[in-house]
Formats: sequence, structure tokens, C-alpha cells
Amino acid sequence: MGKFAVFGNPIKHSKSPQIHRQFAEQFSTQIDYQALLAPLDEFEAFTQDFFTNQAGEGANVTLPFKERAFELVDELTERAQLAGAVNTIKKLDDGRLLGDNTDGAGLVADLIRNECKLDGASVLLIGAGGAARGCIYPLFQAGVKDITIANRTQEKAELLAEQFSAYGHVKGIGLDEITNSNYQVVINSTSSSVTGELPNISETVFTQCHLAYDMFYSNEQTSFLKWVGSINPKTKLVDGIGMLIGQAAEAYYLWQGDMPELTPVINTFAKG
Repeated sequence: MGKFAVFGNPIKHSKSPQIHRQFAEQFSTQIDYQALLAPLDEFEAFTQDFFTNQAGEGANVTLPFKERAFELVDELTERAQLAGAVNTIKKLDDGRLLGDNTDGAGLVADLIRNECKLDGASVLLIGAGGAARGCIYPLFQAGVKDITIANRTQEKAELLAEQFSAYGHVKGIGLDEITNSNYQVVINSTSSSVTGELPNISETVFTQCHLAYDMFYSNEQTSFLKWVGSINPKTKLVDGIGMLIGQAAEAYYLWQGDMPELTPVINTFAKG
């Protein structure tokens, strides 16, 4: 039985063990998958011990260790290199550690599952942190026409746009500088919904918005999605639980070579 884990601090809240057990059941297999509390000051030694002494085959990495995992691994996938962070580690046959970032692929998979037309779409991406960085390249791969990164600190948005300019038409602006109302897809990558805050952007942004996505998820509709729905009732509103499960499915595929079905697992969490 393969040994896998998710490393984080804190980690009690993690849904990953339940998700991966459901994935394994789809293929009539069993995996040993645990949520492990990694020490803040010894993450690197903790990770090396898991793979070297505990026969670990793969691990997911969550906050606050994604950037440290990026520095720790021996090899990076292209999407991890571009994201500047690692959320999935696989032990290779020669013992080296491969780092991947499946967050953006999880987002794209969930957008497609929700019948979001990405090919030729104009996307507004709110926020310029690690969550935003991880999804820009996958969105371009999915065929979006252009991406506007809007952030409280305009310089940060401009810098991020410059870093991805080779992959598609992307620009960075301040939140209060958004004047375009032609976005078909609006994605909130900030943690504003954790506190119930709303991004300081014009309501006209949502005039032609077909789908609004909040990477945050909770049992109740997020403050961001409630706000969008009150502005444009025709907009489809989607939270980030599908992204969480989608990125986990990408990790499972990297480790096992089988791609799980997302919908049955998403439905399980929607019920509970």
C-alpha cells in the first residue's frame, strides 16, 4: 500500500485524506494517506525523513510551506517553476524529489466542469499573490484571450503581469483602476471572503460576467459571490471546493497514473 500525506501547519482542517480515499475507492485500491503537522522550523528535515526513512511515495504541501517545498525538491515541472511554489511532491525511482503545482490545473478543471467557456475569454483575476500566480499559465493553456490582474498594490500586479507576458496578453492594474466591463470570467484569488470583506472594485466589472469564481470555499455562500449575485443575477457563482478537489485529482494522477472522476467527490462535500 502506497504511503502518502499532506504537510501543513495547521493541518487539522484538511479535507485531503477524505478526498484521496474517495479517489482510491474509484479504482478499487487502498492508500495510506495522512494529514501530518509539519514543524514550522524543521519542515525540510521533516519532509526528507518522510521520503527517506518512512517510505513515503508522495505528498501534498499546503500553507505555509509551498515556497519552501519549491526550494527543497530536486526537480520541478514547468508549471511549478512558473508558479514559484510546490503543492505536490513525488518520489522518483532514483530517490530524487519532483515538485509540481496542481493548483492552476485544479482551477481550470473546475471551470470546465462548470461549463465555463475559457477559449477566447477575457478574464479578470483579483489578487496578485501565490494563488493568482499559480493559475495564470494554466488559464492561458486553456485558451483564454487575455488576463487582467488587479491588485491593491498596483506595482505587484504589474510585476506579475510582466513575468507572464511571454505566455499571453496580460496586464496588471490597481483595483480602483478597473474600467473594463467586458470580462466574461472574474476570479477572486484573494482571501477577502475569509473575513467577509469585498474587493474595492467597480460593480460595472460584472456587467458581462458569465461566471464568477471565488477560490475560497465554505459551507455558506462566500461574501464575494453573494455580492456578485446581487449585482448580476445572471452570473454563475462558483466557490473553490471544486478547485481543491481538482488539484488533488491532479496530484493523484501524478502519483498513481489514474485520473479520478471529480463530480462524485464534489457532490459528497456539497451534501456534507
